[in-house]
Amino acid sequence: MADKAADDEAAWRDLVAQYRSPASGGAVPWPVREDLPGGPAGGAGAAGDDTDPDLGQVGPPGWDDPVPGVIPAPPRFRVIRPAQPPQQPQSPPAADDDEQFVPPVPPPLPRLDPVSKGAWAALFGGPGYLLLAVMFGWQIPGWAAFCAVAAFVGGFAALVVRMNDRPPEDGPDDGAVV
Repeated sequence: MADKAADDEAAWRDLVAQYRSPASGGAVPWPVREDLPGGPAGGAGAAGDDTDPDLGQVGPPGWDDPVPGVIPAPPRFRVIRPAQPPQQPQSPPAADDDEQFVPPVPPPLPRLDPVSKGAWAALFGGPGYLLLAVMFGWQIPGWAAFCAVAAFVGGFAALVVRMNDRPPEDGPDDGAVV
């Protein structure tokens, strides 16, 4: 355990010794490959230093870099057009009455028999009564709660039993008729 602590302490002292800040008077080592072209320290691309050949020259030969290290963008041109009066929206061409589609009158909705109406009323009426009683804080007697639940179950059962399992009267539908 003491050996590990000594190794950690030696590693820490080595790191501190390698760190030299400008405030303490030591020169900060700067890798040459990180120098910007034309920078204040001579930079990459200066004559006589061994820099990364991939950096190359930023601008054309003989070009003075206005902002060192920044790759110049192509000049932007501004296009100014004279103001035009706003155009009036064009109205759609008048359609002929002969070409306009008029849908046929839909058939009347089917009429429910009284048993189906009662089943739907019981299916939604029982839970609706219980919901209103809870929302308004009404005291519900036990027989009323039982009747509401029984109405829901009875209405559901009546609708399931009355479902039409037979094919339509005009015959089975085999798909599109040509």
